[in-house]
Amino acid sequence: MANNRVLQWAVMARTWWIYDANLQCPFRSSERIITYLKGKHKPIYHPFADIGDHVVVFNTRHVAMRGNFWRTFKHFNHTRYAGGFSQASAWRVHEMDPTRIMEKACYQRLSGLPMKKTLMARLHLYPDEEIPQEILENVSGQIRQVQVVPKKLEDYTEEEIQNFPRLFEWPENYDVESYQRENQQEPDQHTTKKWRLD
Repeated sequence: MANNRVLQWAVMARTWWIYDANLQCPFRSSERIITYLKGKHKPIYHPFADIGDHVVVFNTRHVAMRGNFWRTFKHFNHTRYAGGFSQASAWRVHEMDPTRIMEKACYQRLSGLPMKKTLMARLHLYPDEEIPQEILENVSGQIRQVQVVPKKLEDYTEEEIQNFPRLFEWPENYDVESYQRENQQEPDQHTTKKWRLD
C-alpha cells in the first residue's frame, strides 16, 4: 500500500525539531532533547542504530537554574597535563558562552555512548531568537517545554489585575510610592546610631 510506504519514509527520515529554552532548566531540558537526538521517539529505535534527528535549541541565554545552582554548580576541565585541572562556576561559564551550559548538559547525558560526538553534531544551539533561515527551512516539528513559563506582570491586563483576589486592602492614606529613594523621609536624628546619645 502506498500509504505504508509514506509512513515508513517518515519513520526513517532524519527530521528537524525546534526547542525553546526560555526559562527552562538545562538539565531537565537535556533529558528531553537527548530522546530526539538518539531517536528514542521512533518505533525503530536501537541503541546501536544511528537514527537520531536534528534538534535546534534557541534562547539558551535565558535558561534558568533552580536554587543557587548558578553559584554552586561547577564545570570541570582538564588538559591531561600536570596541573591542567580547572573549574568554573555555572554563571561564569554562561557569561563567556551562553550556549555552553546547554551543550555540557546534553553531552553529560550522552556519557557511555560510542557515537556521542556524532549525536552532538546534530544539536544546533543559538543564544537568542536569531536562527539562520536555512536552518528554519528544515524544521518540521516542535518539542514541548519541560516547565511552564510564568507570565510577567506586564502580560496581564488591567482588568485581570483588578479582579485578582486580594488578601487585604491598603489604607486610604498609605503612600504606595514611599519605597522609592526620592520619596523616603530623612531619618530621625535622635534614633539613628550616628546621632544617638550615650
